[in-house]
Amino acid sequence: MKKSIHIMCLFVVLTQISCGQDPENEVNNAKITPFEAELLVDGLQIPWGLAFLPDGAMLITEKSGELIHFKNGKKTMVSNVPPVYNRGQGGLLDVAVHPDYIQNGWLYLSFASEEGPEKGGNTAIIRAKLDNMALVNIEKLYKATPNTTKGQHFGSRFAFDKEGYLYFSIGERGDRDTNPQDLSRDGGKIYRIHDDGRIPEDNPFIGQEDAVKAAYTYGNRNPQGMARHPQTGEIWIHEHGPRGGDEINIVKKGNNYGWPVITYGINYSGTPITDKTEMEGMTQPIHYWVPSIAPSGMTFVTSDKYRGWKGSLLVGSLSFQYLERLALDGTKVTQREKLMTDIGRVRNVVEGPDGIIYVAVEGKGIYRLNPVK
Repeated sequence: MKKSIHIMCLFVVLTQISCGQDPENEVNNAKITPFEAELLVDGLQIPWGLAFLPDGAMLITEKSGELIHFKNGKKTMVSNVPPVYNRGQGGLLDVAVHPDYIQNGWLYLSFASEEGPEKGGNTAIIRAKLDNMALVNIEKLYKATPNTTKGQHFGSRFAFDKEGYLYFSIGERGDRDTNPQDLSRDGGKIYRIHDDGRIPEDNPFIGQEDAVKAAYTYGNRNPQGMARHPQTGEIWIHEHGPRGGDEINIVKKGNNYGWPVITYGINYSGTPITDKTEMEGMTQPIHYWVPSIAPSGMTFVTSDKYRGWKGSLLVGSLSFQYLERLALDGTKVTQREKLMTDIGRVRNVVEGPDGIIYVAVEGKGIYRLNPVK
């Protein structure tokens, strides 16, 4: 049964300003924009990934390993999904639809996989086709190594750029002192490949001996948000900081984003990680959060359906259990707004092909944000 709750979007200036700006520069005159949040798909536990097929059907990943096809109120389990390493933050993660899906039928999945000689798991990327509610023609495109039994920081989000390259993230798997700054190791990086898994010849580390050739950036911690900017075509990411220091970054070829050499966060114990927040040769974030909101999911608003939202960035908060809207002036965050306050752990947010915003909430399901005139 569908449930509806009426939520008035309430602007809130957070008590701790997080983007390196003086609090006086924080915009404080947001327009109130009402919407109705309709629980469209219920009964989900950790709905991690969400993508739309051309016929309007949704594909939803549950971290535990289920791929769900949802259309016209009906949930159908897709069969032949690869087994996942369901531990900690690992499991079945993101799902994406090829930009030319109508012509080629390719779907993309990221998940924690046990494949490999070591115990544990690491992030894997596959593509497959959907036939009679089963995955077929499964092809492995990438598998990070080595496996580890650690349960944190698998990444992993997808985005296609305008040229058709596939970007994906793999977190540093809890090995911060080795993986993110070492170009010979997987983890703590953004990757760029062709849609069939081939490595582009112009990737930045192709000419470096022992470097991970699919890597496009490094010095990343655990990116769980990724989206293509609707005007510039650049790939934007956000990534979890430790205790504070979540970041929004723009993916640039060969850039080092600094983790853990520079950070605006501290250890969970309260002790410092480093006394450095910037260093030559390391890229500064365009925005950071202190305290950490634990961001997950990310989408740009391109439609005119929500008054005053076009051009904004939407990000889910796991820690504080709300959806955050960030107003932008170019790459500068000018305003932050809390939406769906106390709704639960917001795992993902996607703008659908219909211009409507869909929000995945743990323990509940997928909400459709219906604009109210």
